[in-house]
Amino acid sequence: MQTIKWGVLGTANIARGCTIPGMKLAKSCELYAIAGRNIEKAESFKKEFGFEKAYGSYEELVKDPDVQAIYIPLPNDLHLKWVKEALSSGKHVLCEKPLALNIDEAREMYDEAEKNGVYLMEAYAYLHSPYVESLKECVNSGLIGEVDYVESAFLTQGYKEDFRLHKEQGGGAMYDLGCYCTTMILSLIDSKPEFVKASAEFSNLGVDLMTAAIIRFENGARASFNVGMMLGVNTNSRYDRLYVHGSKGSIRSEVEYNQEGDVSYRIFTDKGITERKVSIPQNYSLEIEQLNRCILYGEKPHITPEFSLENAQLMDCVFEQIGYYKD
Repeated sequence: MQTIKWGVLGTANIARGCTIPGMKLAKSCELYAIAGRNIEKAESFKKEFGFEKAYGSYEELVKDPDVQAIYIPLPNDLHLKWVKEALSSGKHVLCEKPLALNIDEAREMYDEAEKNGVYLMEAYAYLHSPYVESLKECVNSGLIGEVDYVESAFLTQGYKEDFRLHKEQGGGAMYDLGCYCTTMILSLIDSKPEFVKASAEFSNLGVDLMTAAIIRFENGARASFNVGMMLGVNTNSRYDRLYVHGSKGSIRSEVEYNQEGDVSYRIFTDKGITERKVSIPQNYSLEIEQLNRCILYGEKPHITPEFSLENAQLMDCVFEQIGYYKD
């Protein structure tokens, strides 16, 4: 079996707890190199996960000619620099969500990928889940009729010290959590947004602690979402909700984003209530396998540039509405 030699550019918690374990499970994936801001941190990851090489700088990993694909879990403000560095070195890239701080950055990255003939995919592991595919199949089958309203919520705990608390690093609830809601909504409503209204509560450091938005689409459908980092400090508390209303019924789910294992959601129609069960493997392994197939066999990326750009544009509208970029 052909394999892809992966490098991981950074030692973030999401890499340690989610993506690298997914890489170890993924087909055609070789854990080849890990880079940290210092060699000690990189060496600890090498020992923990079995990487072949460890580097004490990001530059060294990007320049390694044997690295074929790079996963980037760095803080949001570093994505543009290191995604472009990796792409210009001929590496395929999987970059953590949100890919960019705005649509202009996203376009710049995709232009670089096209220029160098390599793949760039935004890392929304949950969108690779059989759970999301099941939801989309339910909607596309016409079981609940024409979708006219989608509601999503994702609220989690506050943080004592984290890059998500700092505006200059692309922090805040919208960047960290809102992108889940917007991508879910765009996955379920087959139309372009034409109206966005949003408001937010800001911290004393200038990031949104809680954001709420309403969206109207060209086909008349509407959506709303709430996101927040305000359920306490350093706890495990979180709240997830998804509601999809159609002309013939509705879907209700409280399944967490990126959950694995056996989950279910309920379908309400005039024939009664149906519970649909879905078995979910490790989503992070699914996204690695999918990008591997793109590289090896030319498969189309599941998270396409067009989808990521549409989402970036929607997020830009929300940021403009809440005044995130105002000094």
